[in-house]
Amino acid sequence: MAKRGHHVELYELRDDIRLMEHVPGRSINLAMSIRGRSGLREVGLEDEIIKNHGLPMEARMIHRLDGSTYQIPYGKKGQCIYSVGRRFVNEVLLNAAEKLPNVHFNFAHKLVNSDLDKGTMSFKNLKSGEIVETDADLILGTDGAYSAVRKQFMKRARFNYSQEYIPCYYLELCIPPTASGNFAMNPKCLHIWPRGSFMMIALPNQDASWTVTLFMPHEKFEQLTTPEKLIAFFQTHYPDSLPLIGKERLVKDYFATKPSGLISVKCYPHQAGKALLMGDSAHAMVPFYGQGMNAGFEDCVVFNEFLNQYGDHNLEKVLPAYTEYRHVDAHAICDLALYNFIEMRDLVNHFSFLARKRFDTVMHWMFPNWWVPLYTSVTFSRMRYHLCIENKKWQDRVVRKLLWSTGTAVVATGVVALYNFRSYLQKLF
Repeated sequence: MAKRGHHVELYELRDDIRLMEHVPGRSINLAMSIRGRSGLREVGLEDEIIKNHGLPMEARMIHRLDGSTYQIPYGKKGQCIYSVGRRFVNEVLLNAAEKLPNVHFNFAHKLVNSDLDKGTMSFKNLKSGEIVETDADLILGTDGAYSAVRKQFMKRARFNYSQEYIPCYYLELCIPPTASGNFAMNPKCLHIWPRGSFMMIALPNQDASWTVTLFMPHEKFEQLTTPEKLIAFFQTHYPDSLPLIGKERLVKDYFATKPSGLISVKCYPHQAGKALLMGDSAHAMVPFYGQGMNAGFEDCVVFNEFLNQYGDHNLEKVLPAYTEYRHVDAHAICDLALYNFIEMRDLVNHFSFLARKRFDTVMHWMFPNWWVPLYTSVTFSRMRYHLCIENKKWQDRVVRKLLWSTGTAVVATGVVALYNFRSYLQKLF
């Protein structure tokens, strides 16, 4: 918005993270893909984040119980997603915005009230206690899953909102660099330990460490109440990770924090009066497709396209057009993220899943523009999210018909063979 010539006032509940030693909140690494990169490209920051900071991940590395591993490539050769630090991305964006003369930051300000039709807002300065009144032609609520701006929407009629806490919590651990300062595992992969109803993942960091995230039902976390129980659990379910993390480090990190919940949010409309919800405030999702940040950045790209189409001073057309277009895809990616949790924790161990992956890979190689696998359409293209789902449903129907046709042909062949064999026996005897 600043690059388009508008004066921008940014109000943020927290202090400036660039001045904080520890930033509270989720710190799971971001998995940057095409959609997120397209947003960074719009503001000229793609190279700074991807080339100077991103670590390419070309495949999932699946860890079996016996310690053996195998890879599932994300896409064709050369396709990858990038592990980037959440704090790093935020700091790069803040630094870039701060250089623009028409952007002003207001940290430690809490939204108290707002009239969305008039564009007026009241903030409390958490440092001084002062109430700050301001007004705007456009309010962009990009304040996360527990959005204060969205709460103002909920006071209005005909605003639909739903949230779902999945029965899975997460807790972050760490695999440090080796004694020689290198990665302890293959850094070109996102590592997964799928164990049915729970799992663990690890993403590489620039300092050769790994951000490890343990996802489990809350009941399982409640069972691991002592160091002995924790170590026994890891020896049973994640034996190859134990020497990488280290028993002392595992116990220290595990008991240092409490598991956090995972929420999925859908709402409609994303627009009310002069306000628009974007990012997690409009469509918070569980992190299993790595699309939360990517979808949020793509929101900005799509919104920018509507501004180009209708003009900056025609917001009465831009805002409704954007929300009608985007909310369908927002709901779709929330559903896809929940589906991918089942895939990562369980399906990757099934022969049928791996067979389908190989089939999709071959079909995509033979017919790259006709047969696009679900993961490829979500991660390596900007196909609308709801069309990715429709495309997958169509492919599933094709596969079912092929299996039915193949099965029928096999049965028919078997019947003919048995009839011929019987005729042969009759002639023989």
